[in-house]
Amino acid sequence: MNKGPIGIFDSGVGGTTIWREINKLLPHESTVYVADSTNAPYGELSKDEMRDLSIRITDFLLAQGCKIIVVACNTVTTNAITYLREQYNVPFIGIEPAIKLAALNTRSKIVGVLATKGTLTSELFHKTSGIHANGITVIEQEGEGLVELIETGKLDSEELKSLLHAYVDPMVKSGADSLVLGCTHYPYLIPLLKRIIPSSVNIVDSGPAVARQTKSVLQKNHLLNTSNLKATNVFYTTGDVDVLSAFVKDAKDASVRKLEL
Repeated sequence: MNKGPIGIFDSGVGGTTIWREINKLLPHESTVYVADSTNAPYGELSKDEMRDLSIRITDFLLAQGCKIIVVACNTVTTNAITYLREQYNVPFIGIEPAIKLAALNTRSKIVGVLATKGTLTSELFHKTSGIHANGITVIEQEGEGLVELIETGKLDSEELKSLLHAYVDPMVKSGADSLVLGCTHYPYLIPLLKRIIPSSVNIVDSGPAVARQTKSVLQKNHLLNTSNLKATNVFYTTGDVDVLSAFVKDAKDASVRKLEL
């Protein structure tokens, strides 16, 4: 079982930011990634719709022999991962906005969170904020329209730039010195964000922490790959294969395939 791949899924290409961190930390582990771009963004779906799609993707990943599943989507983590853990006998790694890290490092005691509607309105998000952001002002901002633009590869468009200004400028003016990226798509916005916000504002991404947690759980369950087999990376998408291919063009020993859920 330890030779099996790590399964990773997201509502689209955004979770490839998590894949990169995992691949960087665990280069000898094979991976199977699913981008459900056809149904992105998940933040617009109901909890039941998210759960149904998550079940179908999990079943597919298990059929590929995956030994652990990383839910590389903030919205699914906050709305469906508890259910998935109850239904399947396989470790699940979730992801949620790095409120704790931002709260620990803020100097102004004001933190901005850019996330999807599904994440910001979830019970888990508010519970996490309540625990770790006591005494901290948290400015929540829904990133409406950002996922759609990233999914179509418009990473340097004027439309994207305009939306980011509308979302983050008020946070900066309010004194936020940390910006938490609450969606796995958003790290692709970092180059543009660095041109928009002051260098004094810390951009907080939870990707590296997710990779470390994945390694920890693999070690705990004796699932780390100890063989000399060459690692492979297979990417599936329910959307445009060319779009996903563009986001993982630097991945080694990789193939990108179409998936019908």
